[in-house]
Amino acid sequence: MLDARLWKPLPPATGSPADATGSAAAEADGGRVQCRLCSHYCVIPTGETGRCGVRVNRPDAHEPGETGTGRLFTLVGDNVAAVNLDPVEKKPLFHFMPGTLTYSFGTMGCNLSCSFCQNWSLSRPPSEQGIVRGQRTTPAKLVAEAKASGAASVSFTYSEPTIFFELMSDTADAARAAGLATIMVSNGFQSPECLAELEHRIDAANIDLKAFTERFYAEQCGARLKPVLHTLRAIARMGWWLEVTTLLIPGLNDGPDELRDMARFIHDELGPDVPWHLSRFHPAYRLTDRPPTPPATLERAWEIGRGEGLRFVYLGNMPGHPAESTHCPACGALFAGREGFHTHLPASPRCARCGAAMPGVGWDTPEN
Repeated sequence: MLDARLWKPLPPATGSPADATGSAAAEADGGRVQCRLCSHYCVIPTGETGRCGVRVNRPDAHEPGETGTGRLFTLVGDNVAAVNLDPVEKKPLFHFMPGTLTYSFGTMGCNLSCSFCQNWSLSRPPSEQGIVRGQRTTPAKLVAEAKASGAASVSFTYSEPTIFFELMSDTADAARAAGLATIMVSNGFQSPECLAELEHRIDAANIDLKAFTERFYAEQCGARLKPVLHTLRAIARMGWWLEVTTLLIPGLNDGPDELRDMARFIHDELGPDVPWHLSRFHPAYRLTDRPPTPPATLERAWEIGRGEGLRFVYLGNMPGHPAESTHCPACGALFAGREGFHTHLPASPRCARCGAAMPGVGWDTPEN
């Protein structure tokens, strides 16, 4: 069952024929529950799931002696649908334990419905087809496999980690106890309550900032921008190592004014040392009428980010481009060269030319 702090039963609906999520009115017996895990705050009638498709209201599954109320359960609390050993640079994280491997896993399901989803075969079946697949596992097993594989960290990734919160939080606790770092790769749509539960469990995060308009989030993702900005600010305050990724989609979120606003937000509210990854779009899922992002568009976005004072702006899905590498922000010297997901690690966490320290975690203890 779900963590009791992140859902609650609700009384019968009154007045309006629709609840907060726009779904049909709840039954008169008051069997609805509200999920508080993400910023949708889904109100879920009995027998149904939230928007993610993996959290279900099961009124028949109550504790002994308890009747007349719904109870919220997770369908992905003990199974994973994708597991890999990845370079940490693939998350992408360029300034967190560079050169190391991270044991990465995810379940099916997602709380957003992005038209351009790159992992739609993993994220969409629960919501669209009611299909939830995976292999049974436990946090102890996942951590044991991570240690045996030589990973330096565990990453919650591939789909949206928020929707498998219980598996993520329990595995994070076990991983940190075993000396492994923890990484969350996320769309940033957590609720404040969820973030509070994760504060002391996560070491680093890469958050998708998909655009900088509410219209894009509403039309392309079925979500809102404001909660994502709240999450980013909260992570910066909590002290996790943070990197931000934006997939540039031609004609939708690649305008210079929008990119400038995005870069200013990162600089002013998250910090100039927060890396910004600008990734090249390729047609996928339901968004197939757009071409791949022209290299010139990414290079212009790189210039905008640098022009707004961001010290580390990287281009993704652009193999061999110089903007894959890390340069010293003080003198411009090459600090760490990259070819795809391979990093040529420096001998020291300080610039060999000018001695400036490189922001990040783990530059001084590289593990190849």
